[in-house]
Amino acid sequence: MNIKRDKVAVIGSGSWATAIAKMLLENVKEINWFFRKEETIKQFKKQGNNPRYLQSAAFETDRIHFFSNINEIIKASDILVLAIPSAFLPQIFGGTSVDISKKYILSGIKGIVSRENYLVVEYLNKYFNVTLEKMGVIAGPCHAEEVALEKLSYLTVASLDEEKASNFAQLIRSEYIFTSVSDDIWGTEYASVIKNIIAIGAGIAHGLRYGDNFQAAMVANSIQEIKRFVDAVHPISRDIKDSAYLGDLMVTVYSQFSRNRTFGTMIGKGYSVKNAILDMNMIAEGYYASRSIYEINRKYRAHMPISDMVFKILYENASPKREMEKLTHQLS
Repeated sequence: MNIKRDKVAVIGSGSWATAIAKMLLENVKEINWFFRKEETIKQFKKQGNNPRYLQSAAFETDRIHFFSNINEIIKASDILVLAIPSAFLPQIFGGTSVDISKKYILSGIKGIVSRENYLVVEYLNKYFNVTLEKMGVIAGPCHAEEVALEKLSYLTVASLDEEKASNFAQLIRSEYIFTSVSDDIWGTEYASVIKNIIAIGAGIAHGLRYGDNFQAAMVANSIQEIKRFVDAVHPISRDIKDSAYLGDLMVTVYSQFSRNRTFGTMIGKGYSVKNAILDMNMIAEGYYASRSIYEINRKYRAHMPISDMVFKILYENASPKREMEKLTHQLS
């Protein structure tokens, strides 16, 4: 990998993809960028910003090569930075005819690939023969909206290959983005997934008018819940208080920009799951992750009362009020 020479592609067109594109353009001369719709590309070129997300982030469009064909952008790129909802990954990559096994891949996806319940790195390794050493994972705490405003943010890049983790980190580092590296791709990915579920739970509590004191106890218990799960799945030495784990959890639970918290708040206020999904302009990854983590945990049996509560409310039509009342007696 040579970050000064390699051509970098952003796969995705939402708010997080837009934030990543902004970060990349602080360090590379040009990027390739995939949008599914040609009409969106035309609007972007005309306006100089993403017409649907983070419109305050202005771009020099002469530094962007736009693509609407996934095969063409893969051919034209050496490094693929993924920023699409996990549910859409099989749909977008399933029709590719280009070998991606030689590409370097940095995943900004905070979800699990449905059905098989694979992490993104596992999915790409199994179905596209991308070795784990050629991949990296972006972990928070970081919200796209604050990147657009160039507010100081912190990111962790995890990879089994220390040199590649450092190179990936250099791609997104800037005056307002501080980066660190890790070799814990399993723990950081799973923590990024579970914190979205926890944020839905926090939103449900907020919608039910639970206060800050309860939220604090819930978060304190949540990080222990995450630790129990990631230690069961991938038992290595890790400090769960690092920003990649605890920091990412806190910003997702408390931030006004958190779509998972917003989704949960709607559920707590009485929206049906279906109506909450329809009213959301963006996908709440925690909704899909809730079922996946619940199914994965059947094997590991980690004690996860908060995640279990969210699953029962979202998928078993359990009463948010009654389930939250049960949870209050399980927190310490």
